[in-house]
Amino acid sequence: MKAADAMTRFRLLLLTLCLAASLSSPAAPPHPQATDTRKTSMPYAGDLTIFDTSGRAERLQIDRVMDLLAIGPGKTVADIGAGSGFFTVLAARRVTDSGSVYAVDINPEAIHYIEDRAKKEQLHNVHTILGHEDDALLPANQIDAVLLLKTYHEVAKPIALLRNLRAALRPGAKVGIIDRNGKAENHGVNRDVVLKEAAVAGYELQGSYDFVKDGMDYFLVFKPKVQAAPDPK
Repeated sequence: MKAADAMTRFRLLLLTLCLAASLSSPAAPPHPQATDTRKTSMPYAGDLTIFDTSGRAERLQIDRVMDLLAIGPGKTVADIGAGSGFFTVLAARRVTDSGSVYAVDINPEAIHYIEDRAKKEQLHNVHTILGHEDDALLPANQIDAVLLLKTYHEVAKPIALLRNLRAALRPGAKVGIIDRNGKAENHGVNRDVVLKEAAVAGYELQGSYDFVKDGMDYFLVFKPKVQAAPDPK
């Protein structure tokens, strides 16, 4: 009996030590989360006319881009990071006077440039917005399509920007991002980073394309995820 009691006590001691060791072991590190702290490129502040080089619309296949974003007469479009208004002007002509285009930029000089350009080209459906790095300040529930053209890698707070954008989108709205792979600070951001950040901000991928040129690697189209309705009590 004494030998049996000793063996039982030994087994209990061994079990206790194993349990203590498992409780004191460090937990597995959580999966990395997308944040608004990654590196970004400095926003362009130079000569705005460089965005309107001859043949650029053809290289980027802007007509096809607008087709995929369902931009047509009567639609309301947002050009975030509008720069010179290159895309703003093309979209304004596509939506006709029955539609509208909001040109958003954080650079006051770009806003003034677009305002002067719209007057010269007699585009009465262009509206400018001096946005914030985390909010485009678009009107609520008004936007049918959004494009960030060679801009996303410069956005300092991309997740916050995309989250705040959701309130401006109408049902069925599409958000397009055209950019190139890179390390963000070198005027590019990897496609996988964009996908992760968009998912965190509440979007799902609707389409992925690589037909755009002019140094671009991808054209991604997102739509907001449908939020589940709360359970009735």
